[in-house]
Amino acid sequence: MITLEEFHQDFLQSILSDSESRGLLKAQSFFELVCEDLMQVGDLTNEYAMAEFIKTGSEVYGYDYDENRKIFTLINFQFFQNDEIETLTKQHVNIKFNRLKKFAELCMEGLYSDLEETSDAYSLAFNIHRFMQNNLVDKFRLLVLTDGKLTKSISQIPNDLISDTVCEHQIIDINYLYSIFMSENSSGSYDIELNIPYIKVISSSSEYQSYLGIMDGEQLFEIYDEFGQKLLEQNVRTFLQFRGGVNKGIRNTIQYKPDMFFAYNNGITATATQVETRDGFITKITDFQIVNGGQTTSAIYAAKKNSKLDISKVSIQMKLSVVNNIDKKSEFVSSVSQYANTQNKVNKSDFFSNSPFHKEMKDYSKRIWVATRGGSQKRTHWFYERVRGEYLNEQAYLTPAKKKQFQIENPKNQLIEKTFLAKSENSWDRKPHIVSKGAQYNFEEFANSVTDMLEKNHLAITENYFRDAVAKVILFRETEKIVSKATWYENAFRAQTVAYSIALLSHIIYKKNLFFNFNRVWDDQRLPIELLDIMKIITKEVYERITNPPPGAANIAQWCKKESCWNDVNRIDIDLEPIKKMFKNKEEVKYEQKSEKQLKELDNGIEIQAFVIQTNIEEWIQLYGYYMTNNNYKSLTITQRDILKKYSEGRISFPSEKQSKVLYNLFQKAVKEGWEVVYS
Repeated sequence: MITLEEFHQDFLQSILSDSESRGLLKAQSFFELVCEDLMQVGDLTNEYAMAEFIKTGSEVYGYDYDENRKIFTLINFQFFQNDEIETLTKQHVNIKFNRLKKFAELCMEGLYSDLEETSDAYSLAFNIHRFMQNNLVDKFRLLVLTDGKLTKSISQIPNDLISDTVCEHQIIDINYLYSIFMSENSSGSYDIELNIPYIKVISSSSEYQSYLGIMDGEQLFEIYDEFGQKLLEQNVRTFLQFRGGVNKGIRNTIQYKPDMFFAYNNGITATATQVETRDGFITKITDFQIVNGGQTTSAIYAAKKNSKLDISKVSIQMKLSVVNNIDKKSEFVSSVSQYANTQNKVNKSDFFSNSPFHKEMKDYSKRIWVATRGGSQKRTHWFYERVRGEYLNEQAYLTPAKKKQFQIENPKNQLIEKTFLAKSENSWDRKPHIVSKGAQYNFEEFANSVTDMLEKNHLAITENYFRDAVAKVILFRETEKIVSKATWYENAFRAQTVAYSIALLSHIIYKKNLFFNFNRVWDDQRLPIELLDIMKIITKEVYERITNPPPGAANIAQWCKKESCWNDVNRIDIDLEPIKKMFKNKEEVKYEQKSEKQLKELDNGIEIQAFVIQTNIEEWIQLYGYYMTNNNYKSLTITQRDILKKYSEGRISFPSEKQSKVLYNLFQKAVKEGWEVVYS
C-alpha cells in the first residue's frame, strides 16, 4: 500500500513535472492539481477559477461559486514544497483565513472599481459585490490548500460572519489529498448518518445487496446541503448539475400535493460500499452515490432553498445497492448508473469511463516506446492515466529496483491525464470556446466526440492516433511556455490564449484543406524551431484579440466561453509558409489511415485468438451450459452454436481467427448479460 510519505513525494514530483513541462510557476501547478482533485470528488464545482490578488492584509488565489447552494468559496494556500511534510500551524491558519476575510470585505466595499478590467481579480471582486447586492450568497466558505499537515492542536474551526453572512472554514492538507487518492484507488471516503426504514431485498447475487428505503424531503435536503456534489456519481455529475429552473411538475406536487409525491415520483437510485442497520432502520451509509434521481434531488432542494416550501411531508423512495467487492466499486457504480438512467436523456459522455478508448490508449502507452534523444540511451513511454493516481498506484507493490526501472521508463513529465488530453484534443479540433468553459464541460465534449468517432469506426484509435495525441500534448505544453515567457503576457488568461492559439493554427491549416504532420513532433519530442516561431506570432495576436472584447460583451473570461469569440478570432490570418513542409495532403492521410486500419485489424485478430486460447477450457464448458439453458440458445445462430459446442468439447484444438472472433463475442455477450464463471 502507498504510504502518506510516498504519496507526498509523488505529489511534489507531479507539481515539479507539471510546472516544468508547461512553463508554470510551481504555485500555479499546485493550485491546479489540488483543485482538479477537489472538483473530481465534488468539493468544488467545475466553475472554479484562479484569480490572484495580494495586498497588505488581504490575499486570495482562486474562487468557486455553487449556484444551487448559494455558496461562494474563496481559496488561498500555503505551499511549503519541502521534501519533508511540514506542519501547518495555528498561526499559518489564522493569517490565511484573516486575509481571505479581508479580501471579501474589500470586495463588498467596491474593490473591483480599483482593478484593471482585464485581470482575473476584477471578475472575482465584481462577482462578490454583485452577488451580495442581489442576495445570491447564503454562505461563504474559506478554503486553505496546503501540502503540509494540519497541526493536531486544531480539531475544529468555528463558523464566523462576513457582513452578516455565515462563513465556514476548511483546510485541505496532505492528509485530505491522500484520503482522496486512497478512496479512488481502494475504498471508503465518507459516511452519512441517517435513520430511514428499509426492506432488505432477497437476492442470490454475490456482487451486491439491495435495499428499498423511504426518506422524507428534509432528510434528502440535509444530506445534499452537507455533502453537495460528492453525492453524485462522478460519470454523470455534469449531467446532474442542477442547472436551469426547477421541474415545474415536481415543484407543483411538492407545493400542492406533497402527500402524492411518493406515488408520482420514481425516487432515487443509489449505491454504497457499506450500510449499518438497527431495528429495521438504515443508520449509516458509506460512500453514498446518487446515480439516478438528480432531478428529484434538485427539485426538493430548490423547493426549500429558493421557494421556502415545506418539504417535510414529501416521501421519496430509495433503491440502494451495496457492492460487496470493493475492488469492483468503480465498475459497479458506473454500470448501475448507466442502466438506471433510462428515463432521462443522458449524454454519451456520461459513461465514457467504460469506453474502449481508455483501454486502447493504455495499451498503446505501454507498448510504444519514445525514441531516445539528447544522447540518452534510455527508451521511455508516455504513461496514459485514465484515473488520477494510477501512475502512483502501479508502483505500490514493486520492489525498489523495479520501481526505479518503472520511473525511468515512465518519467513523470511524460504522464498524460485524460482531462489534459481533452484540452489538447479539443483545442486542435477548433473548439477553444469549449475548452474555456472548464475541465468538466471540455471533457464532456471530448467524450462525446470520441464516442461518435468509435461508433462510426471502431478501429479509429490506432497507433498513429496515439502518437498524434502525444504530439498535440507537446504542442499544448510548449504553447503554454511561450505565453508564460512572453513580454506582452500580463499574468491573466493564459489558458484561453493557449487554447485559442492552437485552434487558430489548426483552423488556418483546415481552411487550406491540408493536414498537419505530427510525425516530426513525435520523433523529436519537441516543436521544430519554425513552429515555435509561428506560435509566438499567433499567441500574441490571439491575446490582443481576446483581451479586447467588443462593446457590450461580458468580461473577458465569459467572452472566451462564447462561440462568437471563436468566430472573431478565427478571422485572424497568419502566414504559415515557414512550416509548409509540415503539411500533408488528403491522399497521404487516406493512405496512412487505410494502412493503420489493416494493421489494427491484424492486431485485434491476434489478441482475440490469444484470449480464446488462454481462457481455461472449463470456462468454455460453463459458457456452453449457460447458452443451452433458459432458452439462451435461441439467441445464437447455428454457426455460433456449432463452434461453441465443438470448442467446449475439445474438437477444435486451435481455432481460426474467424472462429476465435465468434467465441470471443459470445463470451463478452454472456458477461454483459450477467453470466459468471463458477469456480469449484
